[in-house]
Amino acid sequence: MRISRRDVLKTTALSAAGLLASPAILRHGALGADDPILVGSLHDQSGPLAATGVPMVASLQLAIEEANAAGGLLGRPLKLVHYDTQSTIQMYSQYAQQLALKDKVAIVHGGITSASREAIRPIFDRFKVLYFYNTLYEGGVCDRNIFCTGTTPAQTVEKLVPSAMKSWGKKAYIIAADYNYGQITAKWMTKYVRDNGGEVLSTDFFPLDVTNFGPTISKIQAAKPDIILSALVGGNHTAFYRQWAAAGMKQAIPIASTTFGLVNEQTTLDAQESDGVLAAYGYFEELTTPASATYVKKLKDKFGADIPYISEIAAATYEGFYLWLEGAKKAGSLDRMKVTEALETGISFDGPTGKVVLDHATHHATRNAYLGSVKDRHFSVVETFEQQPPADTAAVCNLIDKPTDNQQYVIKV
Repeated sequence: MRISRRDVLKTTALSAAGLLASPAILRHGALGADDPILVGSLHDQSGPLAATGVPMVASLQLAIEEANAAGGLLGRPLKLVHYDTQSTIQMYSQYAQQLALKDKVAIVHGGITSASREAIRPIFDRFKVLYFYNTLYEGGVCDRNIFCTGTTPAQTVEKLVPSAMKSWGKKAYIIAADYNYGQITAKWMTKYVRDNGGEVLSTDFFPLDVTNFGPTISKIQAAKPDIILSALVGGNHTAFYRQWAAAGMKQAIPIASTTFGLVNEQTTLDAQESDGVLAAYGYFEELTTPASATYVKKLKDKFGADIPYISEIAAATYEGFYLWLEGAKKAGSLDRMKVTEALETGISFDGPTGKVVLDHATHHATRNAYLGSVKDRHFSVVETFEQQPPADTAAVCNLIDKPTDNQQYVIKV
């Protein structure tokens, strides 16, 4: 994947402003009342995923600054220990061990792709470090040591597919990234198409480095679907939308996507290439609630108006920190199991996305979902679904009944 030159410049500007600081290597002995509580962060600040990772770290920095201004945690200040994972899985593994063994952080917020999550989750399990994954994903992870605060297909795809079918028709063609996220999300798309009386004509998968979609566009033209359902990922796959419009297909067959906008596609593409794309997330920067407007203003005031698009992933990171903070306050301790047990009591936070409640059984979040449509290079929120549960009965984790369960449940279609 690539990010645009515009996003590279934005990332460079933020780095110059001090956002992308060098990794903090902290050595300490016995902790006193004035020693900071260390909050670990593993997010890509360079490489193909930088445009996504930069607002995530900015959100963590903002939240920690706010928490410290309000008195910190348990009478102590909080400090971020961040490592730039450089869009490289090897760096995730290396820095995860450093956070656990050398920095001895109290909590880790990190990971963007599912591959990065699965690289570091076993490390934090092994070394007993509580882990928050704040990214929308394909769902199904079941592990008592992790809390997943982003949306799952049961919250977004379940809304996106029937809305697209109601507007445009029942014959769908699925295109998706050829890795864990795309493969499993395509299964969810297929389920919801069938549940709503539709038909999937074909499902095509593409490695992340693919940029030529000419043969696929020809196949789609021959299949004559009513809608395209896209789970394409990253800067390279943005080429599909350009080539689709260039082929004169954009007005003929509309697109609904689970990923469009996460690497600023709506701003890097021309309006005629992106207008009308339908997406579903737990948050859009354009959400006009007071909490959302305040959060966006604080980020832009602190880090500059050129900060990359503030998506669900950034907002969920901000909320994930506050959920952990509330859990630690309730526990009165930083002990991993005491905080986990506190978080399992139904800890909630009213944030920029709305009310977010942690679910004991799944360790995921009940939260709002939103449908948005692109117009003039911005999203317009067209429908709101309040307090959506995180799991579909087709693939359910239950850590109440099986607290030692450790796997990823995958839907069968």
